[in-house]
Amino acid sequence: QVQLVESGGGLVQAGGSLRLSCAASGRTFGLYAVGWFRQAPGKEREFAATITNSGAYTRYADSVKGRFAISRDNAKNTVTLQMNSLKPEDTAVYYCAARDLRYSGSVSPYEHDYPYWGRGTQVTVSS
Repeated sequence: QVQLVESGGGLVQAGGSLRLSCAASGRTFGLYAVGWFRQAPGKEREFAATITNSGAYTRYADSVKGRFAISRDNAKNTVTLQMNSLKPEDTAVYYCAARDLRYSGSVSPYEHDYPYWGRGTQVTVSS
């Protein structure tokens, strides 16, 4: 099992940037595919980005494509979400999540494919 902790959230003006980090416990973090999801007030949680265990494959939601970039450093047990050109509609609690080890080499936009979740970090974008 893996424990995940998000950090890096905060308040930023529209057009600005934030860098979120997902830190994991355990030496095997590099075996897990990891995704970022977000939940805006009054809305369902939605997919943002995901990356395979090796970092070879990524996938993005259309709403963030070209603005967000997911990457990982397995030596440091971290996955990063670089968010640029932020918009007020990006305001949400951002969660990182990890897939089961059997699917570490594939990407998925579906919540039910991620059994391990962090508690989230708040991102607020002001207009």
